[in-house]
Amino acid sequence: MEIAGWILAGLLILGGLAGTLLPILPATPMIFAGMLLAGWIDQFQHVGWITFIILSTLVIASMSLDFIAGSLGAKKAGASPEAIWGALIGSVLGILGGLPGLLLGPFLGAAAGELWARQDALQAGKVGIAAMLGFILGAVAKVAAALAMLGVFTLAWFW
Repeated sequence: MEIAGWILAGLLILGGLAGTLLPILPATPMIFAGMLLAGWIDQFQHVGWITFIILSTLVIASMSLDFIAGSLGAKKAGASPEAIWGALIGSVLGILGGLPGLLLGPFLGAAAGELWARQDALQAGKVGIAAMLGFILGAVAKVAAALAMLGVFTLAWFW
């Protein structure tokens, strides 16, 4: 039974790492779950509560950035409140469209919101591109958080 637990912990961590690139999988929560399971199997002899507080913080930060990155990018471009909401809604709905939806969702949502609010196609395009770039930067931050989680866990395990 213990071997099955280790295999599941490894699969969760690997699945989470894949989730940094595959939009359907919740990347950092899966990595955290695998690490928590590994710690539990080991009766938390190698990894303690301080490590899991750090890992929890990384998960929360990663998930928050993942959802708001597109709207933050739009805001940096001087977007209207409607465009910011559009980028956020587009990011969430984009999950349903796979990778193309994830890239285009924030762009289309922000551009539609800005076009609705200001009736300016050039500004709408500018805001849409900023939202998409914000989303991409959020995805890079998610990969960085996943790698940081691996580093923290590995360091705690072998220290």
